[in-house]
Amino acid sequence: MLRPVALVLLLLAPLRAFAVETLRIAIEDADGDVRVSGKGLAFGADTEDASFTAIPSGQATIRRRGAKLEVNGAPVVGDSVRFRAGAGATDDAGIPGDEPLKAGTAQVRGDVVVRTYRDGLQLINVIPLEDYLAAVLGSEMPVSFPPEALKAQAVAARTYALQKKLEAYSNAFHLGSSVLHQVYGGVNREDPRTRAAVEATRGQVLTYELAPIEAYFHASCGGRTESGLDALQRDLPYLQPVECPCGKLPASRWKATISDAEVKSALRHPAQGLRVSGRTSTRRVTRVTLGDGASMDGVELRRRLGYTRLKSLDFEVERTDHGYVFSGRGYGHGAGLCQWGAKALADGGRGYREILSHYYPGAELQQLY
Repeated sequence: MLRPVALVLLLLAPLRAFAVETLRIAIEDADGDVRVSGKGLAFGADTEDASFTAIPSGQATIRRRGAKLEVNGAPVVGDSVRFRAGAGATDDAGIPGDEPLKAGTAQVRGDVVVRTYRDGLQLINVIPLEDYLAAVLGSEMPVSFPPEALKAQAVAARTYALQKKLEAYSNAFHLGSSVLHQVYGGVNREDPRTRAAVEATRGQVLTYELAPIEAYFHASCGGRTESGLDALQRDLPYLQPVECPCGKLPASRWKATISDAEVKSALRHPAQGLRVSGRTSTRRVTRVTLGDGASMDGVELRRRLGYTRLKSLDFEVERTDHGYVFSGRGYGHGAGLCQWGAKALADGGRGYREILSHYYPGAELQQLY
């Protein structure tokens, strides 16, 4: 049963009067000029009620001059400027058209803000949440996954984004576009299947004690998810270890062969003698002892050796003549929704509500808008 929740409505600001929830996503930093283009391009101040001035050429070059900005060689007021495509064009309902913008290397929906940032410029995409989610799903989960798995991912991604927005509400942006938050690839990552999953779950979020949860997710847990405390130093009641069917899938297994020279260079310690010296209750590595007797935590080991080589901390390590073979299970930190597990559950007939309740025990699915 979905129940309405008004907890965060007062904090959720629309992009335009007709839109619902929006986010500000940092999509690119630039040292030099930035180019923005789009059909019906216009620019204005970075406010919700700004007046926009058309750029007939449909193209703009933004340069930084000290602490100020220029658009096509003309100075603008303030340290930021906002661009919108489709200015003046409306659909049959009188709503402005949904023309995408090309901004730097990205093509996105919504508006783009260019602002001074450090010694250069930063691009921020101001986008309706549901449009953002359609691109996140295409970036974070294979679009070939079953519809119920895609719906579960849509709810998790929406919840994660709203929780991050509340956490960073007064900041210039709410999330980045990389794996440090949620991967967001813009228009090119949208797909009819991701849009269908987003639309089918529109406005639905996971809550705990009436607040959006920290809805972490990962690719594969290897057979058992990890607690939020052990994976992320987040001791949360809905991020607890649960059994997962992904452990039976070939996609959950991996091996990495790393030479002594690579280990020594990455860890800055003698390579010989590396061994596991601590694990969590789910067998994920918490600490290793190095060749010279020093120790390092598992998270730092994975960061230094590379996230794509050491795909998770659920591994065994074997010494060879010239290095090590790491044999592991899973891909990612292991907390929250397991994407390959969600696929397996959906293939077995589970609906997205059941999938979400399995991976976030104790969380409630509610209708926010």
